Amino acid sequence: QVQLVESGGGLVQAGGSLRLSCAVSGRTFSTYIMGWFRQAPGKEREFVAAISWGSGSTWYADSVKGRFTISRDSAKNTVYLQMNSLKPEDTAAYYCAANPKNRLLLRTPSYEYWGQGTQVTVSS
Repeated sequence: QVQLVESGGGLVQAGGSLRLSCAVSGRTFSTYIMGWFRQAPGKEREFVAAISWGSGSTWYADSVKGRFTISRDSAKNTVYLQMNSLKPEDTAAYYCAANPKNRLLLRTPSYEYWGQGTQVTVSS
């Protein structure tokens, strides 16, 4: 079993920055892909970013490219999402997830483990 716990959400003004953290307990294998998703009220959960734990390769949704950066610290068993130049449309609950079998990284069913979520609110 893998457990994920997000933290770092909060209220920021448009143009501000925030860093989310995802603490991972249990075994994290070098072949895992870790992802961040977000969900706003009345909307489907959408892909934000992903990283290969072993290689460090990253993928981003077009809506966040150039503004968000995903990273991981193997020594701390933690995945981060640095969010810069935040916009009101970034407002959502953000979820950390683990994709242990390297399935399609844009699809939520590919991720077998999920955190509880952390709220990000961007004011205008």
